[in-house]
Amino acid sequence: MKRREFVRLAGAGVPAVALAEAVVSAQIAKAPATRAAASPKAKMKVGTQHGHTDAILRACAAFGVNNICSSLPSAKMDEAWSVDSLSKLRGLVASHGISLDMVPLPMSSSEISRAEMPAIYLGKSPERDRNIDDICQIIRNCARAGIFQVKYNFTLIGIPRSGTAPGRGRSRYSEFVYERAKQDPPLTIAGKVDADTYWERITYFLERVVPVAEEYKVRMGCHPQDPGVPKGTGWRGVDAVLGSPDGLKKFVSIKESPYHGLNFCQGTVSEQLEKPGEQIFDVIRYFGSRKKIFSVHFRNIDGGFLNFRETFIDNGSVDMLKAMRVYKEVGYDGMMMPDHVPQVEGVDSLQGFAYAFGYIKALIAAVSAEG
Repeated sequence: MKRREFVRLAGAGVPAVALAEAVVSAQIAKAPATRAAASPKAKMKVGTQHGHTDAILRACAAFGVNNICSSLPSAKMDEAWSVDSLSKLRGLVASHGISLDMVPLPMSSSEISRAEMPAIYLGKSPERDRNIDDICQIIRNCARAGIFQVKYNFTLIGIPRSGTAPGRGRSRYSEFVYERAKQDPPLTIAGKVDADTYWERITYFLERVVPVAEEYKVRMGCHPQDPGVPKGTGWRGVDAVLGSPDGLKKFVSIKESPYHGLNFCQGTVSEQLEKPGEQIFDVIRYFGSRKKIFSVHFRNIDGGFLNFRETFIDNGSVDMLKAMRVYKEVGYDGMMMPDHVPQVEGVDSLQGFAYAFGYIKALIAAVSAEG
């Protein structure tokens, strides 16, 4: 696409989602031609986890984002998690022509002190058993309401960052530089947690919840630890065992089931690698070929382990077109969701997400057409 044509489209008020599609289409047009009919279409679809307000649903419908994860129905076990309430939520989303593919469990990425069900992470019984019983009931109710996928986190340290860095134009990129990040206070409310203790708490949870998920055919996707931190020393006294591909491999093997896998954040896993631009593709292949990727946070970073910035989707260290080809290669058929979009002064964040939606839609179309 010539510069004058891009400027003309932007000046004419063409939405960010359309501009993103146009940029990718222009890039693909410059690539060597391939025979489109030689390969089946990609099965992935663009999705989002923005939530389910009326404004968000209207925007998603307009952008062609037809699959979503809702916001958290409630941070505690209450009426919002009843079959009736979940069914109404699913119906609300469907009224916009959108499929509610997934809901988040009340096990978020917040630091343990702000978590919805802290006893699960702290290993305190009988509170832990009561919280796990609640999670099991939520899974049953989701299935009865026609929702067959949930996501969750098992983090004690939240999402540490060291600040922001200048990005493209006047944008700001969230940044993590381990040497500059403050571990303040030095311990979480969990105190010191070594790897063995952490694995015990994860295993205790999985052994009780995965059989229920399997019985009700609800896929449970766990988000990796964001970011990866040094093994052993960890962060604030916690050896974050889900902060590396090896840790994730152990995690999915603890309780083997087609309903136990990952909410695979490509950006987070890239943060766990020394050279994500080279290494991420084999990680996708490992989990994707084993059908352990249940959903994807499709975002990019610049840098790698202990020193990275969260960039726009098209200017990080990872070739996102190549990544999309690998998801097609392994037969992944779930949502590709943008996440952690950089901030632009004076611009609503939804515009940044709209750009990412368009970019993802164009990449899916591109790999679908390739032989």
